[in-house]
Amino acid sequence: MNLLEQLQSLDRRDIGRWPPVFRFGLIGVIFVLVALGLAYYFVWQNQRPTLLRAEQEEVELRQTFEQKQKKAANLEAYKAQLAEMERSFGAMLRQLPGKTEVPSLLVDISQTGLAAGLEEKLFQPATEVRRDFYAELPIKIRLTGNYHELGSFVSGIAALPRIVTLHNIEIKPEGKESGFDNLVLDVTAKTYRYLEEEEDKGDAAGTAKDDKAKGAKERRKPAAKRT
Repeated sequence: MNLLEQLQSLDRRDIGRWPPVFRFGLIGVIFVLVALGLAYYFVWQNQRPTLLRAEQEEVELRQTFEQKQKKAANLEAYKAQLAEMERSFGAMLRQLPGKTEVPSLLVDISQTGLAAGLEEKLFQPATEVRRDFYAELPIKIRLTGNYHELGSFVSGIAALPRIVTLHNIEIKPEGKESGFDNLVLDVTAKTYRYLEEEEDKGDAAGTAKDDKAKGAKERRKPAAKRT
């Protein structure tokens, strides 16, 4: 009787009568299955979150590596771009007048309106506003003239060698029946100047002095009386 016939002749309800080889074989199969089940439950299930985290970290590290590799490959291009930005910034900075040049720039703005044929009703520089490395000087302007003269004024302002921007533009007829023949332009022109080193140092020293005085004043406050 061959092995296949012996397996077919085995009585599943009476395993005790099986030949030893088959009994030990069945015990071995059951042991392997139980071992695999225990390994899956106690090892695989517990270690699976760690494995998933490691896989996610691997993906993130690959992405970081690829990004850095691209940056490294384009390093020279980035350096050239940075140099171009520095040149552009320097050119723009040179368009900002110094403190001594502001009065002549104000004259240029006023003369631009007069050269366009406009009548100047108001030219009022406001208080200077300090920014990070520059100061902003707003100027309230009111001009009267026709449509084409107003257009010439705006074009003339844009053609100035220094940076001047126009804000809060309002155009209205001077009278009820004047139409486009005589218009009133209310506008705030803003010009800018760079802060010189001594001004920056003065501002920093003034801030430090104010903080020091404030601290001394706090220390001089009398202590609260104990009850």
